[in-house]
Amino acid sequence: VFEDKLEKGSFSLSETFSKAGLLALVSASILLVDPALAFKGGGPYGSEVTRGQDLTGKDFSGKTLIKQDFKTSILRQANFKGAKLLGASFFDADLTGADLSEADLRGVDFSLANVTKIFTSFSSLQANLSNANLEGALATGNTSFKGSNITGADFTDVPLRDDQREYLCKVADGVNPTTGNATRDTLLCN
Repeated sequence: VFEDKLEKGSFSLSETFSKAGLLALVSASILLVDPALAFKGGGPYGSEVTRGQDLTGKDFSGKTLIKQDFKTSILRQANFKGAKLLGASFFDADLTGADLSEADLRGVDFSLANVTKIFTSFSSLQANLSNANLEGALATGNTSFKGSNITGADFTDVPLRDDQREYLCKVADGVNPTTGNATRDTLLCN
């Protein structure tokens, strides 16, 4: 029917305005939607936005957050102790002082992430990766683990810059209780 009308040029004025109005309404609704909705976190944390958010001090301990999207989020002092974060993304996230101890971090993307220790006027905030399983995690770019507690962490198949590997080998000790692998061995320390 539409094709016949198109060939004959027999659109009524009301049909034309109706279609134009509908197109304008759809266009406006796309432009006026809250931009944060475009970055909803995936995974079982649900519909709450976890990408590009300030989640400082948030408690995610023990949660199952497989493939959750925390890209560019501020996660200072967030608690992920014992969380299952397989395949999650912390791309360009600030994890300063976060507790990732005993977490399952296999396949997590830490590219450009800041997983370091900071000093405040009252104390130091150390990221905690003790007994975490980071097998196959990504740590490319300027990812920094400087000052992190890595006792018992498993870094098997984690690509690290030479300077990061050298630094981590200086502080590495312990054995991961889940994998049974020594931290120094997983970092390929001499």
